[in-house]
Amino acid sequence: MFEATTILGYKGEYKGKKCAIIGGDGQVTFGNCVLKNNATKIRTLYNGQILSGFAGSTADAFSLFDMFERILEGRKGDLVRSVLEFSKEWRKDKYLRKLEAMMIVLDSEHIYILSGTGDVVEPEDGKIAAIGSGGNYALSAARALDAHSQLSPREIVEHSLKIAGELCIYTNTNIKILAL
Repeated sequence: MFEATTILGYKGEYKGKKCAIIGGDGQVTFGNCVLKNNATKIRTLYNGQILSGFAGSTADAFSLFDMFERILEGRKGDLVRSVLEFSKEWRKDKYLRKLEAMMIVLDSEHIYILSGTGDVVEPEDGKIAAIGSGGNYALSAARALDAHSQLSPREIVEHSLKIAGELCIYTNTNIKILAL
């Protein structure tokens, strides 16, 4: 696990409409020091149709974003085909296999975790995924809020990340959120 942040993705329906939300905290650490507290670790890809976020080494994550975005362009935004091709390329390339980063990618239909070893994981519930040091805190909070509240998906992501930021020393409550 990376001592590096918290990213939470959520896809589902709200008031009869499909939605996708991703959020992340802004803390960047180096060892036991906070270097920055307002970093942006989430972004849109493929003309704003795909949401993504990373945990781990920033330089490695940007390499992965670039590669994934190139694949998305080649697959005309087909997320399923893109994550499968991405995984194949990741496993073939000796350099990529050494990258220390993970990503969440999602749209209103699919959500995936792309691991540091080239694995593609679809969350068991098919709608909530989390990565990073505070990922398990955020995931637990999001599952509970999803099951036992009337909060909107955006509110679930925001509150879950705040909970993670209060518990994980590598996560803060300077939260950014993107939605489709």
